[in-house]
This record gives sequence, structure tokens and C-alpha cells, in this order.
Amino acid sequence: MATVGLAGLPVPGGGDAPVGPGALADLALAIDPHLTLHVADKAERDSLYGDAPLHTAVSAEDGSLWLKTSASTSTWATIYEPLPAWRPLTLATGMTVGDIALGVRREGQRVSLKGRIAKTDGTVINEAFAANLGSVASDCIPSGLRAYPATCSLGGPTIQAVGRLEVIGANTSSAYGGPGDLIWWFQDPAGTAWVDVTGDYWMD
Repeated sequence: MATVGLAGLPVPGGGDAPVGPGALADLALAIDPHLTLHVADKAERDSLYGDAPLHTAVSAEDGSLWLKTSASTSTWATIYEPLPAWRPLTLATGMTVGDIALGVRREGQRVSLKGRIAKTDGTVINEAFAANLGSVASDCIPSGLRAYPATCSLGGPTIQAVGRLEVIGANTSSAYGGPGDLIWWFQDPAGTAWVDVTGDYWMD
């Protein structure tokens, strides 16, 4: 049987016997791997097409589009996914939301934080070594310690506008918190009225 097109689709030639049903079945099987398959969400994708061939494309109802990158495992490359909504952070005892709303958002292996944290009693954040501000959601806990510069209030006698914000990783031990906790380090003895946790880190 002859083949046509870049996909090599089988088409009966003039010398082929009249085997319509079989020819149509061969054509359908050849076309099938090149179709974009439809699912409700990522969970249904993994359930139905985890063992699909390499290069299989799957689209979800929210517009997400994935391409399978392994012939033996359910491994996918994300072509597009809608931006996820912000989710809440869990605040440590004695901490409250500042004047900018808090949130955590994960896109693939990247996590973003936003917002400000202050003390519930209105005093400055001025722990002797480090302050535990709260924690991220369990699916946003990185594999190891992550840290980045975070801004803070310059009100009162404070003269430094930046400290160190740490996100404790799954494989990290700390005297100041557990996996997923947000730890604030600040060297100004005057402390600060609030910490802006806005920043990004990688899960891997």
C-alpha cells in the first residue's frame, strides 16, 4: 500500500485489492497519533494517555496544551497553561497581613510570592536572630534552601531597606522553622515595621 504526506498515511493504490474496511482501519491508526486529544484536565490526561506514544499532543478544557516527551513514561512538556490564581500564605503566630495582600503562585517549577507581613501587635519585627513569618503551600516547598533579597519598611530609626528572606527546603534543616517556612534575617538593630516577601524562587 502506498503512503502519502509527511505523516506517511497509507492510501490504497490502483493495484491493491478492494479491501475498504481494512484500508480505512489502517488509515485511522496512522492518523491517530497525529491528532490533538481532548481531556478535562491534567489528571485525566495522565489517566488516559500516560502510556501514549512520544509526540502525543493533549489539550484541556481550560486551553492547556501538552506534548508527550517520553515513549516509556508519562512525561509532558507544557506548551501552554493558563496563569494560576494567587493562593494564600499561612502566617506564623503573631504575624498578620500588611498593607499589600499576600499570595503564592506556582507555574511549573517557578514559585512567586507577593505581599507584606507585619506583627499583629503593631511592634517592629526585631527578633535577635531570625523571624519566622509564615509558610508556603505544601506543593510550593522547594527541594533545597532558597533565598532572595526582600525589602522592608524604612519607618522610624531603621536605616536598611533590604534583608534576607529564606524559604526552607524539603531537604534543609533550620533552627528557625521547617520545610516551606519563610525566615526573615535583618541586621538593622532597630527592626522593621513590615517585610515585603515579593520575590521568586525555583522548586528544583
